Amino acid sequence: MTAVAASDLERTGTGPTINASRMERSERSFARKIVIPAFAVAIIVTQIPFLATIYYSFQNWDLARPEARSFAWFHNYAAVVTNGAFLPALLNTVVIVGSSVIVSLVLGLLLAMLLDRKFPGRAVARTLLITPFLVMPAASALIWKWSLLDANVGMINWAFGLVHIPPVAWNTDFPGMTVVFVLTWQYTPFMMLILLAGLQSQSGEMLEAAQVDGAGPLRIFRTMTLPHLRTYAELAILLGTVLMVQVFDPVNIMTGGAGHSKTLSYLLYERAFIGQQVGEAAAYGVVTVIVTIAVATVALRTLFRVFTEEGGGGR
Repeated sequence: MTAVAASDLERTGTGPTINASRMERSERSFARKIVIPAFAVAIIVTQIPFLATIYYSFQNWDLARPEARSFAWFHNYAAVVTNGAFLPALLNTVVIVGSSVIVSLVLGLLLAMLLDRKFPGRAVARTLLITPFLVMPAASALIWKWSLLDANVGMINWAFGLVHIPPVAWNTDFPGMTVVFVLTWQYTPFMMLILLAGLQSQSGEMLEAAQVDGAGPLRIFRTMTLPHLRTYAELAILLGTVLMVQVFDPVNIMTGGAGHSKTLSYLLYERAFIGQQVGEAAAYGVVTVIVTIAVATVALRTLFRVFTEEGGGGR
């Protein structure tokens, strides 16, 4: 009789079933209440300024003549496409960011493999190698511009002088390369941390079994480690690209947008504060955000795949 009554209670939605349902709804309501403040702050900080940028992109607003402000429709977006500045800046951004990502990924892999081994002072070495990623971009640009790459007092040209090589004006003769130097130095620790996490998630038992079977270090790395690190490398490349595409401080401080160093971020700054065309700069900003969102979408999908795929046992 008791089992029948319990079955009737479940069919009618009463008893323990309805209590569990109420508890679940209460937990969901509490979770939503916790998220609402952060969600509101995110909207205020990100979405409202972006909507304002979209509004300004349809305005004909010259800071030299603020009283002549008017509605420009899609004139600013047409200027972005036709004035010949967007495509070179986009190409410079692709070259600088692509070169920096590839070089920092290779260096990060080498450092990650070194730090994956046990040796005295490994914790100190990790801390020192992470330091460049924690330095502010403006500070790192100043260090590279004056202490390392300056034609007169830079340490690199001083080293060239020891072997009788003429000094090089890096910041003016090779502006794009100098930006790549700074980005590589700053983001190699970022790549290293992601790849190191991938190395430490590799199954130690499988590596030991391969060694017992007679496989050498190079073969193990080529056939086992590299395929295992593929997903982590993709994640590092995509997240690094999203971060580096916003590069501004090294360009502004070291090269001033000279030569092939003018990126999309610097072009936006140039149109707004040097050309004084706020509406056109806002259009550049909207287009840049669209490009960044496209890259970030791919990066987030890869990030989701990393955390949902089954990985090897940690070591």
